[in-house]
Amino acid sequence: MHSDQEPQSNQDLDPAGGDATVGDERTDQAPRIREERYDDIVKRPVEMGDGDLRKARIVIRRKLPGRRLDKYLHGRYRTTMSRTMIQRLIKQGDITVNGKPTKNSYEMDAGDVVDLVFPPPEPYEVTPEDIPLNIIYEDDFVLAINKSPGIIIHPARRTQGGTIANGLAFYANSLSRGEDPFRPGIVHRLDKNTTGVLIVAKTDEAHWRLALQFEQRTTEKTYMAVVHGSPEFDEDVIEIAIGQHPTVHDRYIATGFAERMGGRFKRLLGKPAVTRYKVVERYGGFALMRLFPKTGRTHQLRIHMSHIGHPVVGDPFYGGRHVSIRDVTGRPGDPEEPRFNRQMLHAYRLVVTHPIRQTRLELEAPMPDDMAELVELLRKSG
Repeated sequence: MHSDQEPQSNQDLDPAGGDATVGDERTDQAPRIREERYDDIVKRPVEMGDGDLRKARIVIRRKLPGRRLDKYLHGRYRTTMSRTMIQRLIKQGDITVNGKPTKNSYEMDAGDVVDLVFPPPEPYEVTPEDIPLNIIYEDDFVLAINKSPGIIIHPARRTQGGTIANGLAFYANSLSRGEDPFRPGIVHRLDKNTTGVLIVAKTDEAHWRLALQFEQRTTEKTYMAVVHGSPEFDEDVIEIAIGQHPTVHDRYIATGFAERMGGRFKRLLGKPAVTRYKVVERYGGFALMRLFPKTGRTHQLRIHMSHIGHPVVGDPFYGGRHVSIRDVTGRPGDPEEPRFNRQMLHAYRLVVTHPIRQTRLELEAPMPDDMAELVELLRKSG
């Protein structure tokens, strides 16, 4: 699941502001996105530099009351520069207004001319590796894979390899850069042992348009999971905030647990998280579920299912157990060694608006072999 940060304000999310012209002349409108307020997005600024210097000029069409310069520029260049970097460029004079140095908090007026000198791009650090990728969709702007279990999405340090990002660097002729050189093309994430649909941006424009959809929660995500026990309701909505565990690295907790523990746990109550679920099939001691996350907190589905007493099979991090064939069939002669020893959670379906063509794009990935095997055993065993 991908983002564990709150969406930013509407001003921060507007990639171009709808109030600028680029270079020396006004530009046509770009393709319409999903909401009315984005009808007048303009094309990205043209580069005006030569040699190793990259420059751009933006002419503001009308006064933007309350709109800080640093926030405006971060909205436009969010895939290539962080807000901290933009603030640093303003402070050192590489971003000027009407030919003069300015402040981060400057509010732009009609006719203002903003000139930018871009910093040199960071070196491309992800080493291409011939890692098999199960491509389920590809065009000139995006591709999608059915992620395998046991592989992480991107490196956490310079020397790390064996990730999806390394495989993408080998496979694709072009990938979006984004703000992090370790994550070329990466728009969202899945946990290491979660399988399924992962969409990747091949251009910067595709990247920021897709990222906007995830931030505004206009995507449609469907997961499949095998859980312990049999949920009380056939369908329900779980609305429990999630926060970081105060003592265990990379673990998160639900609000109810934090309130019961009190003290330092209670002080770390987290962000709102909402999951809708539907029971697809019930078996003896297990159930097959469809999960529809409305938010995208880290480990959200695993935490929410654990919170209602039905943790995901193979997820001891949040209360699940590794399962043997004997656990499923109940037959004494069947193997008792754990066979299903990773979380049975699969990103089955993702629906987005194509970032360039502005058409509905539906992506589906079949269950991985181990999860399909478990479901078949459960069906046969009742």
